[in-house]
Amino acid sequence: MVKIGVIGAGHLGKIHLRLLKEINTVELIGFYDHHPEHAESVSKEFGIPSFSSAEELIENCDAIDIVTPTLSHYEYAVKALRKSKHIFIEKPVTHTVAEGKKLVALVHEAGVKAQVGHVERFNPAFLAARHYLQQPMFIETHRLAEFNPRGTDVSVVHDLMIHDIDIVLSVVRSPVKKISASGVAVISDTPDIANARIEFDNGCVANLTASRMSLKNMRKSRFFQRDAYISVDFLKKKTEVVRLKNLIGDAGPLDITIDLGNNKGSKIIYFDQPKVEDSNAIKMELELFSQSILEDKPTAVPIEEGHLALHVAHQVMEKLNSSLNVFV
Repeated sequence: MVKIGVIGAGHLGKIHLRLLKEINTVELIGFYDHHPEHAESVSKEFGIPSFSSAEELIENCDAIDIVTPTLSHYEYAVKALRKSKHIFIEKPVTHTVAEGKKLVALVHEAGVKAQVGHVERFNPAFLAARHYLQQPMFIETHRLAEFNPRGTDVSVVHDLMIHDIDIVLSVVRSPVKKISASGVAVISDTPDIANARIEFDNGCVANLTASRMSLKNMRKSRFFQRDAYISVDFLKKKTEVVRLKNLIGDAGPLDITIDLGNNKGSKIIYFDQPKVEDSNAIKMELELFSQSILEDKPTAVPIEEGHLALHVAHQVMEKLNSSLNVFV
């Protein structure tokens, strides 16, 4: 079993605590939270020890799960890595690209496992779609959320859009060629609504929209590739696939076809709704993290990929800062 401790017992940290208790490859040692009164309350709620310092918790664990605000990710990760402890670190991996680069180097130096919490990789709707995703050339994503002050310590790009940046990068697997972006600050001092266009060396184009000023929640991505369209609804956990195949012979009475014109023949349209398995994405990523330690295999979302997503997010922010509109 892997002895794991959690740093940060806020809203998401408490979810991690509950799920870690359910994983049979994990021994949850305890947690540290820098608010003593809150830590005492959480300790009673979950029946697990609260440590008086992060250093004491780190000393007693094999691995550390960092679920604190982004600004402190680097600080706690460095403490753990200097003690050669494995780390699971929530997204975005660090506050700055420079910090992320240093962590990548420290992870390699320490020879430990490091996984970044890009949880949408484990969304059951996305897992159902992975088999169908083969070199998409146009991607459109919408991630809209109702306003929540809890996420305003970072921009909407680092809070919401980074989920889709990571998904797109994991699917396209090609160097970024060009980024353009625009955004608006409505309530906070950083963009609350943003749109980014990412162009890749292989010709793929991704158009990403994120907002934390929406009247309704939406987390949907659409992937277009040769003879196929794949829709992934991360919120409703639904996946739809439309595929085209060359029509050979005559169409059946129930077949839906499309005439390509100019004597190019016809294609038959197939509609698929892949089965979406019921699973908990956060629990799955934590299980995979523990397995990577026990089985000495690569983590599901390596720190290098978390750093790449952060780097692209910062490039988006640089474009936004040069064209940002602020409502006063």
